[in-house]
Amino acid sequence: MSEKINLDRCDCTVIHEGVVSMVKERMPDEEKLYDLAELFKVFGDSTRIRILWALSESDMCVCDIAALLNMSQSAISHQLRILKQTRLVKNRKDGKVVYYSLDDSHVKQIFEMGLIHICE
Repeated sequence: MSEKINLDRCDCTVIHEGVVSMVKERMPDEEKLYDLAELFKVFGDSTRIRILWALSESDMCVCDIAALLNMSQSAISHQLRILKQTRLVKNRKDGKVVYYSLDDSHVKQIFEMGLIHICE
């Protein structure tokens, strides 16, 4: 019988001090890493992803997003509040209508990179 090699386990007990030191120097502080984790949690909801997709195509009001996603305006407003708190979307008022859009081009880049990754 041949012995199965487990490539997922490291049998090394030597600490590579140079690598550890270099990574430690470059690692963001705990607060920034926590904020990053919170940002990625926001992307963990399919309704919010659908809203972000829609807003990547066009600025839209709550009514339009609700119609597009076949959801209540209340449910959309709730999700938009979360997206706004995490600075993924912004809004502007035009008369009586409030339009939502992606906060900046970084949001679209994050979204597009995620899509590229899952399509590989």
